[in-house]
Amino acid sequence: MPSRYPAPKPLVVVIGCDTFPPDINGAARFAERLAAGLQGRNHEVHVIAPSTNKRYGVYREVHAGVPIVVHRLKSYRVPRHKFLRFISPLGLRGRLVKLIKNIAPDVVHIQSHLMVGRFLSNVARELDIRLVATNHTMPENLVRYSMLIPKLFERLAMRMAWADTGNIVSRAAVVTTPTRKAAEILNRATGIAGIYAISCGIDSRPFASAKAASNEKPRALFLGRLDYEKHVHILIEAFSKLDSSPDAILEIVGDGSERESLESWADECGVGDRVVFSGSIPDSELSAAYARASVFVMPSIAELQSIATMEAMASARPVIAANAAALPHLVHDGENGFLFEPDNVEQLTGLLKRVFAMNDAELQTLGDKSLHLIQSHDINRTLDAFEKIYRNQMADLSDTVDNEPDYLLATSSIAIVKSSASSARIAAAAAKGNLSNLRSGVVERLNGVRGETLEKFDDLKFEVTRRTSVATRRLAKSIARALNRFRNRDE
Repeated sequence: MPSRYPAPKPLVVVIGCDTFPPDINGAARFAERLAAGLQGRNHEVHVIAPSTNKRYGVYREVHAGVPIVVHRLKSYRVPRHKFLRFISPLGLRGRLVKLIKNIAPDVVHIQSHLMVGRFLSNVARELDIRLVATNHTMPENLVRYSMLIPKLFERLAMRMAWADTGNIVSRAAVVTTPTRKAAEILNRATGIAGIYAISCGIDSRPFASAKAASNEKPRALFLGRLDYEKHVHILIEAFSKLDSSPDAILEIVGDGSERESLESWADECGVGDRVVFSGSIPDSELSAAYARASVFVMPSIAELQSIATMEAMASARPVIAANAAALPHLVHDGENGFLFEPDNVEQLTGLLKRVFAMNDAELQTLGDKSLHLIQSHDINRTLDAFEKIYRNQMADLSDTVDNEPDYLLATSSIAIVKSSASSARIAAAAAKGNLSNLRSGVVERLNGVRGETLEKFDDLKFEVTRRTSVATRRLAKSIARALNRFRNRDE
């Protein structure tokens, strides 16, 4: 029997990003999941993001198993930074006005206050389009990467950067952050009130495993950008003091500006042979990395949420994290893991010893509680919240969706049946079969916003420049040789 109430009309959504996959960082991965989730709910999604190389234009790309239209803007890599790219402001406003008019979106959702977010906020306001802004950035981190600001003026530069953030983000009808802590930081620094805390969300199915954590082969894991604010050097030093676990391994997954210095630091600490730098890995290998670990460690002091920590929790892993920024939202000390004071090497070493000394039953207890806590961060709840924001249905939305009240309680005060946690893990593992196994990458280049296909790419990857340019050069050489043969024959 058909419903009395017709389904809401699908939305046309523009997501503006200054970083987007294949970049590997929390903001990029959230934008990807948001775009894929909305597209999967039959909304029309257009992502506007910097090009990954010299190739720019309109592409259909596969992200999280879903084809999405991505408008890549010409950009240049920022020196000393692995993923941040610079888009020239010259002519950018005109190009974006034309693009947004052609797309005709119901809402524009910017993910930062940098170049793409800055110009899109102006264009949305000029064209009277609903604007939503999510802040993922800590200006302190951006200032640190600048080569033009002397250390003497860094504090002043940070205040100016926060003021600039507030100026751009406050243009939006609705401002969101991933956690309540992040909202408090933004409010204190900019004076913006009424900020909604909405979790970045996670699809836990790819990380589901019937295998619980074990110390049979003790291994600590860090996964993320290898940049200064992550404080991975503290983890390496703490790991080097583990006299009681000489066979333990520290695996570091990710890349960044600090990688070479961290590799040297591991050698200096005498653990170069037991610290494995795996580099950046594709999404398809993430679940295996978490499954190898006995414990996940996040020593960062600047996490506004930490998607990697959420993935570790979805993998039923205990977590050791710095008691800083928003990490205590995820890690409840003594419940699903442990907190240490930032940069306290001795305390972190003690917690690593404690976890590596646990038996499998103790590890599973912590892992089951991680599974319990992560339930409130289901990606579908995040999508529900943003759909309400896009449609201006604010009366139906709580001001915080980063944790349900029940999930903020100490898990020791909640009745968790061990068998039900294990059943949930097994059921989630079985659900992995429903996931699309379509690899991420560029599928085709399009002619305009909704135009025909100009070029198809059989081998899914993001770096299409080299392949295409090589093919063009080969074609040009073949034509030149053919012309020479004709000339020689005519002579």
